[in-house]
Amino acid sequence: MSDSAAPAPLHVACIMDGNGRWARRRGLPRTEGHTAGEEALAGVVRAASDRHLGWLTAFGFSTENWVRPRTEVRHILALHRKLFARTDEMNRNNARTRWIGRPFEEKGARTPVVVQKAIKKAISDTSNNTGLSVTIAFDYGSRAELVRASRHAMKAGPVSPRSIQENLYDPSLPSVDLLVRTSGEARISNFLLWQIKGAHIFFTERPWPDFDQRELDEALATLNGPTHT
Repeated sequence: MSDSAAPAPLHVACIMDGNGRWARRRGLPRTEGHTAGEEALAGVVRAASDRHLGWLTAFGFSTENWVRPRTEVRHILALHRKLFARTDEMNRNNARTRWIGRPFEEKGARTPVVVQKAIKKAISDTSNNTGLSVTIAFDYGSRAELVRASRHAMKAGPVSPRSIQENLYDPSLPSVDLLVRTSGEARISNFLLWQIKGAHIFFTERPWPDFDQRELDEALATLNGPTHT
């Protein structure tokens, strides 16, 4: 019998791009693309749980997205309220909801109160689960995260990698093993710049609403190792 330790659960992060293009190709409003994208994320959460991943982090809404048309922003906010309310499904998957973004009480934060309440309730209602941790990045920008972490680290003394890590939005969030970017965009944007050091990157032409468990398996296969039992 081998005494080697089992591999650590994987952390997959997703830049969910292409909702608008998916809708445009079908002659639909952009809002329909975002609705389809929210359903796709729910499917990926189920697939990630089935494959015993440890962490799934999704770029839900960036600090730059607030400049989008007001009707589109309102629709996305409503979808996120719905997304955070899917606690029954999360509980069936033994999955925990987590969140990263500009802290609600700090200057510059823009998360509406109704979404704040949905986030807090989702975190509380799934806190006892022990499987997959699903982190939604909402009102999130990596540069803002790193600037904030640096400022807080400076208050305690010389800045170091450890002090930066300790002052990130979620210091317990592990390094990313696999970063997924959909819809043919070969860039990483302003997402988890600290956490993706050393991560594998999987680019796909498929827009996010069409990203499914088969595509997830293709992405995981690029890690060249067993991903699930």
